[in-house]
Amino acid sequence: MNNHQCPNQPVTVSVVMPIYDVEAFVTQAIASVLAQSFTHFELLLVNDCSPDNSLALCQQFDDPRIQIINHAQNQGLSAARNTGIRHAKGRYVAFIDSDDMWHSEKLQQHVAHLDAAPEVGISFSRSLFMDYNGDKTQFYQMPQLNSIDAKHLLCRNPVGNGSAPVLRKETLSDIQYRGTAGHLCYFDEAFRQSEDIECWLRIITTTHWQIEGIPAPLTFYRLNEQGLSADLVKQYQSWEKMIDKARGYAPRLVEQYEKKARAFQLRYIARQAIRNKNGQQAVKHLHQALMTCPSILQAETGRTLATMAAAYSLKLLPLSIYNQVESAAQSLLGRIQGALISKDGVSDNLLKHKPNA
Repeated sequence: MNNHQCPNQPVTVSVVMPIYDVEAFVTQAIASVLAQSFTHFELLLVNDCSPDNSLALCQQFDDPRIQIINHAQNQGLSAARNTGIRHAKGRYVAFIDSDDMWHSEKLQQHVAHLDAAPEVGISFSRSLFMDYNGDKTQFYQMPQLNSIDAKHLLCRNPVGNGSAPVLRKETLSDIQYRGTAGHLCYFDEAFRQSEDIECWLRIITTTHWQIEGIPAPLTFYRLNEQGLSADLVKQYQSWEKMIDKARGYAPRLVEQYEKKARAFQLRYIARQAIRNKNGQQAVKHLHQALMTCPSILQAETGRTLATMAAAYSLKLLPLSIYNQVESAAQSLLGRIQGALISKDGVSDNLLKHKPNA
């Protein structure tokens, strides 16, 4: 373990970044954290026995705020996050996956948000999509930001990705438990996927903490076909495992909203299949979503119809023509989303998409 300390700087935020098989991306991720305008943080790099050159790339950074923690064996994303939390010195804990990036104002905005809203335990931001090469796209994740209750979280997971949230350490302490190895756990280490939504749902259903979003797109989320979300079958199975666990601590919630939540999850899987350019799989999962709970068409008509149009276009059109249609649609969507973000009072500075990949 490399235990670097910065003697003259207090730690307000502990940034936890799991490291595993990310040599193509990790330097960009680390650089985006070190470029933060808010400087009172520590960066905990948890090496989960990465088999590639990731650790060596991490060791090239010379910054006293960086601490590298090495697992003795590979344990998975949940365990890596738990290790980071146990080492965290800050009153806030931020998560960033090592294939994503942050806007330089990310921590500044979240610290201000949490300082001003003592009832909020999870602060998250909108996200801007990047392609595999790190080039910024023109479209965003645009979730609901306020009045988020357990049923909304179960059905739609507004946090959206693992690099968006910043939590109070106190919030995580309120859900901690002893794992099978005897150490404190926050994320369930039995989950290799869906560990984030399971954790957020446990917080919102078993504690008093609220969840609230920031309108600025402060997270840059990479569409990485090699990432965990690429395996759609395993992703859906892990979601079902999360539902099974939630029955134990939120039975009424699951009983009332399980079908609707499953339909939204299947629609999400369909959108993931579209991003993976698999039209047949996209149509299959969309049909399953509508058969599971047809009311999602009424609840979110625009998004459901857009998913349907994209799925059938991808399945029926030649890929070259589909790509042209998709590019035009995304350009239009990006302009609409950008206008909505500006309408929410986000300054032009926060829409400049810094740092550049």
